[in-house]
Amino acid sequence: MPVSVRHTILCCALSLLSGVPMTAGEDTPTAAGIAARVVRPVFPDRTFDITAYGAKGDGTADATEAIRRAVTACTESGGGRVLVPSGTYLTGPIHLESGVELHLADGAVVRFSTDPSRYLPLVRTRWEGMEVMNYSPLIYAFRKKNIAVTGKGVLDGQGSSEHWWPWKGKSDDGGWKPGMPHQKAGRDRLLAMTENGTPAAERVFGDGYYLRPSFFQPYECTNVLVEGVTFRDAPMWFIHPVLCTSVTVTGVTVQGHGPNNDGCNPESSRDVLIEDCFFDTGDDCIAVKSGRNRDGRDIGVPSENIAVRRCRMKEGHGGVVIGSEVSGGARNIAVEECTMDSPRLDRAIRIKTNSVRGGTVENIAVRNLTVGQVAEAVVLVDFNYEEGDAGAHTPIVRNILLENVTARSGPYAFFLKGYRRSPVTGITARDCTFDGITAGNVFQHTDGIRFTNVIMNGRPLSAPR
Repeated sequence: MPVSVRHTILCCALSLLSGVPMTAGEDTPTAAGIAARVVRPVFPDRTFDITAYGAKGDGTADATEAIRRAVTACTESGGGRVLVPSGTYLTGPIHLESGVELHLADGAVVRFSTDPSRYLPLVRTRWEGMEVMNYSPLIYAFRKKNIAVTGKGVLDGQGSSEHWWPWKGKSDDGGWKPGMPHQKAGRDRLLAMTENGTPAAERVFGDGYYLRPSFFQPYECTNVLVEGVTFRDAPMWFIHPVLCTSVTVTGVTVQGHGPNNDGCNPESSRDVLIEDCFFDTGDDCIAVKSGRNRDGRDIGVPSENIAVRRCRMKEGHGGVVIGSEVSGGARNIAVEECTMDSPRLDRAIRIKTNSVRGGTVENIAVRNLTVGQVAEAVVLVDFNYEEGDAGAHTPIVRNILLENVTARSGPYAFFLKGYRRSPVTGITARDCTFDGITAGNVFQHTDGIRFTNVIMNGRPLSAPR
């Protein structure tokens, strides 16, 4: 069965089972309502210590096979906890199986190899919203149920200006220098293959194409938990659930200032809870995605029912972002009780798309958001990201609620740019205060903007007519 048909059937079936219609309803989403949908995995009370399978936490011995043997033993026993005790363990990729909780004890450090050949054979993955056979993510699971990465330890991807990051191909963003290989040719080839409808299984990349792997990618998984751990220095995106149902990311710290070091990117996934996390990233802290261009439209699975609450965002291109790979759509997203503050945090809430990407973004609620300083805008919606208005797939953005949002300083409070043929529609703001705004607001091609008790620089702000 073609992947596009299979994913469409999957999405429809999940919608029918959950009782949520495929078209968005009128109810404003809440974090509590979405959290109630999410199922946390449960594991048998069995422990498989990786040192019992030959791992040594001395920082020099390779623990790859020991971890693999522990995962296999855990799976064959019916599931449980694979324990990484205190110590430093070097490893290649870790592949999780159903019923396996990878648990890092306090003081445990798992340090991943920087040798790309260690991430072979190729696996089915998504790269910038496009399906591809590429290097394995550092931690990977494919079509598994009840999986987890937990504990108080550290997962170190070892991304740096010497490893992984130069593949971006920019001297000011990752350490690339003239003459070094980079991703452009591989990226262009993959874009062409997706637009030409080449089946995903025939999009074979890996060595020689320089497409960096994600850190943790559960792909088509159900009941996923990431709890307590610290992620550092990913090759590319950190936490990247693709086509997943019931994902919980809680109490996690994400730190990495490399290129495309997005913190958490739920893509074409539903029933996702991200709570009590700290993000300090080189790109978007949280970015909701649903596939790029033809791939996103053909697969046709939106990201929906996503809650972000009590998170803290420091540096990054955006705090909570939707796009730009949002061709499959995004809906029913609640952001509540978050704090965002840094002169190097560009925007707090950001929606980015264009007429090459397309997609419908709707039913977004932002409540009790405390913003300190931003470098550009508190709320930004931009239909002219990257290629701009150069395609035939007009995006739609509608029904966004902002309630009790405060900001201390930044150039813009609102920066909204739609298209004349497709205005940004239905923005409601109430009980919001924006101080220290130096450039004002931009409202270009908007409709149905409603403000109630919105104060900017000490004065009431009227909605544009």
